[in-house]
Amino acid sequence: MNEHRIGIIMNGVTGRMGTNQHLVRSILAIREQGGVVCGDKRIIPDVVLTGRNETKLQSLAERHGVENYTTDLDAVLANEAYPVFFDASGTPYRVGFLERAIEAGKHIYCEKPTASDYGEALAIAEKAEQAGVKNGSVQDKLWLPGIQKFRSLRDQGFFGKILSVRGEFGYWVYPGHDPERPAQRPSWNYRKEDGGGIIIDMHCHWRYVIDNLFGKVTRIFSHAATHIPERVDENGEVYQCTADDSAYAILQTDAGVVCQFNSSWCVRVRRDELFTMQVDGTEGSATVGLRKCIVQSRADTPTPVWNPDVESPIDFFKDWEEVRPQEEFENAFKSQWELFLKHVVGEEPFPWTLREGAKGVQLAELSLQSSSEGRWIDVPREQLSQLSTQSS
Repeated sequence: MNEHRIGIIMNGVTGRMGTNQHLVRSILAIREQGGVVCGDKRIIPDVVLTGRNETKLQSLAERHGVENYTTDLDAVLANEAYPVFFDASGTPYRVGFLERAIEAGKHIYCEKPTASDYGEALAIAEKAEQAGVKNGSVQDKLWLPGIQKFRSLRDQGFFGKILSVRGEFGYWVYPGHDPERPAQRPSWNYRKEDGGGIIIDMHCHWRYVIDNLFGKVTRIFSHAATHIPERVDENGEVYQCTADDSAYAILQTDAGVVCQFNSSWCVRVRRDELFTMQVDGTEGSATVGLRKCIVQSRADTPTPVWNPDVESPIDFFKDWEEVRPQEEFENAFKSQWELFLKHVVGEEPFPWTLREGAKGVQLAELSLQSSSEGRWIDVPREQLSQLSTQSS
């Protein structure tokens, strides 16, 4: 099998997500397994790390055995040995980096949100299309084990007609006032001016999850809240939060499914995982998490009778069964990276483009508008394009 080395510029991956999910668990894991097979080729990633802080880059490179790093992005963009550009920098800086990479003729892959507002997100997608470069945005939740198990059952007709979805995401993020309980998320998450806010963070995810699983989103009603107005930053300084830390949304799809998604960094977890969805259909239901999918069929559904004066004779946890498929699931980020590399090298389809990523930014904007105006907001139908079938 022919070895095909492909140079990847990894920009802004010194943060937690960029380091752990994209560099270590995706690209370096692909390299360590001997690459990814595409036709008669074996694609081997060749990485260069770029960023603004040379000390951080050097430390990251040395920790993980990466040979090349630089703060001179222009020089590496001019290097034809690196045809792929990946960005995991701060959201306010992303469009600028993507524009430079597109102008240099690089294929583009980047984290979400792809821009700070929908106009910019759509514009950068159009620039990539006009330049003829291949492009993609991270939509990792589609490859989570729990969601893949759910999708398989859905395609088999287990749920019948899906009626509703109730999603719960979040956990308690310490404000940082107690030195023994420091904040476990960076302070920029709570400053709107720095690209923070749970809506711009999570509603980008909910857009592609709903679009791919339950029908295209057509309407949204949302309430945004800043429950904790004051937090402590990395330097021990108190600051005022300017971004939402919680959001409560109802969405409708063109398939008639009603979706409720609560997202919060101010909630304590009493559920199986940090993210769960309950999906109810005419023939069955599921609770879908990051890794688990637990189902109840119509035949196993009990017949409760409302009586608050006595203990329920029904154990409502009993007649649910965890789905345990034979196959092992890869890291979700790694799975999408492999598909993108196959797309770049072997022309395989990759429908999760920058244009699809822009839809997530659009939904976040409409969600904030709904919260501000206190009303339902329609997703403009002329901007709803048909997603290609995802078959991972």
